[in-house]
Amino acid sequence: MSQILTQYIPALEGMKKYPSTLFYKGHLDLLQRPKVSIVGTRRPSNYTRHSTYMLANALAKRGVCVVSGAAMGVDTIAHTGAGEENTIAVVANGLDIRYPAVNQDLISGIEDKGLMLSQFNDGFRATGWSFVVRNELVVALGDILVVTEADLNSGSMRSVEYALKMGKEIFVLPQRLNESLGTNQLLHTMKATAIHDIEVFASTFGQIADDGLEKDDFFYFCQKSPTFDESLKKFGDRVYEAELAGIITIQNGIVRLS
Repeated sequence: MSQILTQYIPALEGMKKYPSTLFYKGHLDLLQRPKVSIVGTRRPSNYTRHSTYMLANALAKRGVCVVSGAAMGVDTIAHTGAGEENTIAVVANGLDIRYPAVNQDLISGIEDKGLMLSQFNDGFRATGWSFVVRNELVVALGDILVVTEADLNSGSMRSVEYALKMGKEIFVLPQRLNESLGTNQLLHTMKATAIHDIEVFASTFGQIADDGLEKDDFFYFCQKSPTFDESLKKFGDRVYEAELAGIITIQNGIVRLS
């Protein structure tokens, strides 16, 4: 059974209206991590499928939580690439309904290891307008938006409109001419930046952590490259201990994982 989310989420202030009610299943600590929203077509090309998976996987290895909409296609690949424990799925129906049915196992896994979110009561079935509501929430949660493939006038391009209104950076995969016309238009109009190297792009969120390093609140906080003062205020002496242990470096007042 879903629960009502009571904690305040600053990122959602960018929405037209802060959600009156949010329901969840899973682990709310994922909301504290750096987040990237990934959206795209339900019928991706093989190139997009592979690149989306590799992108989500590279981000998750660096402590980034991938946000998407649990739909078929790009959404499913993004959740799978990140791993159930590194993803937030936002749906357009009540959380007691695992939709689409083909993703029942994936959604069940995210309920157990990740985080499911919805603005709709249990029993509510998805409609055209609820997908639009879902899309806005997906975009709002991410620090940036990545659109891996999209046609003109698609739901993904509607998500782009939300991102532009929220002032979020938009990134896309480079695609061939006459394919993914929506993302190619974004590049042509300079509203998006192309991801030419997945590892280089993912590295802007930090380095891949050593498997022996505990991925706790301190780790995810440092992945955001906070200021030394912010870190000290939040974690006190642990900042000094981590620096002495070589876990972090402090340069020009900025804390980064070593």
